[in-house]
Amino acid sequence: MPTPEQLAREAIDAALQAAGWAVQDASAVNLQAARGVAIREFPLKHGYGHADYLLYADGQAVGVIEAKKQGTTLTGVELQAEKYAVGVPDKLPAPQRPLPFLYQSTGVETRFTNRLDLDPRSRQVFHFHQPATLADWLAADPLWLPVIDGRPDPRSCRPSTLRSRFGAMPSVDERGMWPAQLTAVRNLELSLREDRPRALI
Repeated sequence: MPTPEQLAREAIDAALQAAGWAVQDASAVNLQAARGVAIREFPLKHGYGHADYLLYADGQAVGVIEAKKQGTTLTGVELQAEKYAVGVPDKLPAPQRPLPFLYQSTGVETRFTNRLDLDPRSRQVFHFHQPATLADWLAADPLWLPVIDGRPDPRSCRPSTLRSRFGAMPSVDERGMWPAQLTAVRNLELSLREDRPRALI
C-alpha cells in the first residue's frame, strides 16, 4: 500500500504532466525531452539536501517544488522551498539566483511564490504554471521607472510582474468621468498598488 508521501508525489507528477512538464528522475535527465522538465529528488549543494523537484524551462533551472503529504499546512513550508532555491549548484544554468519560482504542494493543494515580485508572498494557485508561462515571465521587460533620490527604483532591475505593474500604473485620465467614477477608479488603483488581492466595485 502506498504511503501518504507516495500518494502526494503521484498527484504532483500528474498535475505537472497536465501542465506540460516532463517529469524525470535525477538519475535519467533529458532536458531536451520538453520545454519544461521537472526533475525529482535533485541533489543540491552540500548542506542543502535534495529538492523534491527542480524545474527547468528552456534549459535553465527556474524553480523548485517542496512536496508534502496531503493534509500538511503549506503556509509554513515556503522556507524549505526558499532553501532549495538558494542551494542550486553553481554549475547549473539559471536566469537568476536564488531561483525565482517556488511551489509548495500536497498534490491537492498548491501554493506559489514569485520571487520576481518586489515583495514576494506565497499564494494559493489552482495548478502548476506551464513552462512557457514561467519562461515568458522571465523574459518580460523590466519596468523603467524614474530615479528616486539618486537611485533607480528596484523594480527597474528585474522582469516586470503583474504586481509590479500595478504599483507603477499611470494616473487615471479624468476627462469625461463623473466624480463618483473617478473616486471609484482611484480607490481601485490604490487597492491594487497596496497589493490587496480583492476589491469590490
